[in-house]
Amino acid sequence: MFFLRTDLIRRNACSAVMQAPDGYVVEIKPETRNLEMNKKLWAMLTDVSGQVDWYGRRYKPEDWKHILTAGLKGYETAPGINGEMVVLGKSTSKMNKREFSDLVELIYAFGAERNVVWSEKALDVFEEHINA
Repeated sequence: MFFLRTDLIRRNACSAVMQAPDGYVVEIKPETRNLEMNKKLWAMLTDVSGQVDWYGRRYKPEDWKHILTAGLKGYETAPGINGEMVVLGKSTSKMNKREFSDLVELIYAFGAERNVVWSEKALDVFEEHINA
């Protein structure tokens, strides 16, 4: 994996491609979010979980991840095997940094509308988002 940040790195990537055997695959894509960003996302979701009543009940951080991601990326439904409707959420694990930034912005706006008091970890996310 090459993070294309300098001409030297780009040349090394080209060299690796030229030396690769037939049948190998090269994929160029935006950098995805990292583990540190993931930790901070969960801090934000935990803050929302502990402070927001949503339609008369509290939800776990995992549930908020689905609710808020659906607000950003949409969702689909499918019939379940027992006749129930199943919501098919969108994955956050493959988000690139731009998509992650959009999710952070959405969560902060949602929290601000509901007077969420952000923890230090969650505020770190916001500072990184603003300074990016």
